[in-house]
Amino acid sequence: MAKTAKNKNKPGAKAARARSRWKVWLALGALVMVLLVCLVYGFWASSFDMREVMDMTERSAVYDMDGKVYSRLPGQNRVTVKLAQVSPYFVKALLSREDARFYQHHGVDPFGILRAVFRNLTHGSAKEGASTLTQQLARNSFPEGLGARKSLHRKILEAFVAARIEQNYSKDQILEAYMNRIYFGSTVYGIETASLTYFGKHAADLSLGEAATIAGLIRAPSYFSPLKNFKGAMHERDTVLDRMVKLDKIKADEAARAKSTPVVLAKRRPTSAQDNYAMDMVRRELDDLLSDEQRQDGGMKIYTTLDPALQKTAESVVDLELTKVEARPGYKHPKKADFSPQAKAEEQDTPYLQGALVVIDNRSGGIRAIVGGRDFSESKYNRAIAGKASRQIGSTFKPFVYAAAFDKGLLPGTSIDDGPIARGEVRQAANWSPENSDGTYKGPLRLEEGLIQSRNTMSVRVGERAGMDEVARVAAAVGIENMPHLPAVYLGAFEANVADLTAAYTVFPNNGVRRQSYIIERIDDAAGETIYRAAHIQSKALDPGVAWMLTSTLGKVMERGTAASAKTLGFTKPAAGKTGTTNDFRDAWFVGYTTSLTCGVWVGLDKPETIISKGYGSALALPIWVDVMKAASAQRYPAESFRPPVPLRRVTICSISNQLATNGCDHAGTAYNIDLPESRIPRDGCSVHRGSILAQGASSGDDNPKRSLPQSIFRSFRKFFGGE
Repeated sequence: MAKTAKNKNKPGAKAARARSRWKVWLALGALVMVLLVCLVYGFWASSFDMREVMDMTERSAVYDMDGKVYSRLPGQNRVTVKLAQVSPYFVKALLSREDARFYQHHGVDPFGILRAVFRNLTHGSAKEGASTLTQQLARNSFPEGLGARKSLHRKILEAFVAARIEQNYSKDQILEAYMNRIYFGSTVYGIETASLTYFGKHAADLSLGEAATIAGLIRAPSYFSPLKNFKGAMHERDTVLDRMVKLDKIKADEAARAKSTPVVLAKRRPTSAQDNYAMDMVRRELDDLLSDEQRQDGGMKIYTTLDPALQKTAESVVDLELTKVEARPGYKHPKKADFSPQAKAEEQDTPYLQGALVVIDNRSGGIRAIVGGRDFSESKYNRAIAGKASRQIGSTFKPFVYAAAFDKGLLPGTSIDDGPIARGEVRQAANWSPENSDGTYKGPLRLEEGLIQSRNTMSVRVGERAGMDEVARVAAAVGIENMPHLPAVYLGAFEANVADLTAAYTVFPNNGVRRQSYIIERIDDAAGETIYRAAHIQSKALDPGVAWMLTSTLGKVMERGTAASAKTLGFTKPAAGKTGTTNDFRDAWFVGYTTSLTCGVWVGLDKPETIISKGYGSALALPIWVDVMKAASAQRYPAESFRPPVPLRRVTICSISNQLATNGCDHAGTAYNIDLPESRIPRDGCSVHRGSILAQGASSGDDNPKRSLPQSIFRSFRKFFGGE
């Protein structure tokens, strides 16, 4: 006992006991520190919203009229898929490469950490990482929360977040999220997009060699992308295959075959976001239709009315035809070929000649093509639809003036004077005296000639007879807004944009029905729920008989009027339309239609000035219209003969009174025969030339010409001698 007590009191024994106590305290302190770290980082990790792990934004896809992908909206280039939609080869390759013990650990792999530490120490540098697949998913799901800078702090927090992910989701869910979220180089995210980009096939169809190639680029996706570094990608593929053999995921002969099989990359990359005026309009429409949250969620399927073939043709034709104009002798403005790339900017005017075009399907109102300029990369300014893109529309407005007159009771054969406008003749502008563009005057002519030959003085008189209020009513009914109540509007001296004017013209082939134009047919959200569908709004804008008389007259514009050159340009299908030219040849227009399509074209400079001498719509805009309409599919857009929407009856009308002709009209030479819609046939006899109403309904073989008095006398002699 005494000896034991003495030993305890020795200095060495006391020091040993002290060291033992310090070890206990250090262990307790370390334990407290570990618990404190776990408490702090655990609390910190609990602040991360685990729903974000599965919340991956896809780029919304834009589809054409046939339901094929046309473009994608900006954002991460990702298409998500289910785990069952991924090739088992890729699952094995991925786990072999990144996390062989994925199904054994709980987010952090201690064995993996020890293995990585040992290999890195033996190699003298960081040759191998220890992050599990779940840790990588955490890092990619919360880049802002975890931070981009490598540090011990980030590694610890990453481990705790990974543990939370494992607590909230099954292994298969984690694996699926990882494959959909991870970056695979070449601006693509997710295995499905990577498979389509590199091999032109769905992830479910990847071969062993292809799967190993994609798995091999994960650690350095930009460097090992097979599109940039094919040799490096093949080396990584072989490394993955060897690893799969070592882990008994595949047999050695399978790996050998995969290595010897040539890797064939996709010739065409999947559709990416297109930058053109059509997509500009789609994005503008989406801004109006969707909330900010809906746009940010992504993954939507946006079905449009676009015809990609017609759109592509329209874009090339506008530039090609305007390049021809720039090559004409005496053209004085800057040419597109000389435009400085340094001057490119959004919403910018360009110094060179521009054009815009819209094509609308009459049967639905769907926009099939839209071109807002010659080069979207040089000017984002969409001249087809932008508010400030409105330009004076000139004579393209005249059909609506004549429609108002027809609705008021005037007829195609009404006699209208083509002489100079007399002082005080125009009620609201006593001193206004517009001239005809060719400087000539032809005296009294049939009303329809004022539209066919685009006679200004006749059009003013037609507008005056219709009345300003009636013209404004028609303009509003067809969708032309803010028409000023000034006589100059009879000649189109006010502004509208190409899209609105083209949509207004669809009223004529649609027999007076206005169908609201649109470019987005339907929008489905990421869950497949339809969140928008086009309303297909339509309303009656014109009497069907009036619309028919306009189409009949505008058809003659293309047969023998200001647009007759369409035939020499090669367009021979039934069509109708109207040219337009503004003062000093600053704007050139043509809007025309077939039974299926209506196309409007504008040509001009962003800062209005004379384009060229005699730069009429027929010379500058019509060739573009012809090329585009010729390119339209005959099967998809048949151009049939125009058929009257209501029964026609042949009647004899007085060109002065617009009433049923009497024998007095016949003797005065003002009677003419015409086929009219029954709804537009006058009911009363002529109040100017008294007499008996001539027999109606029988053809006399005299359709158009106004009879002079000698012709009436000659006709009476023929009747007397039995010649008629």
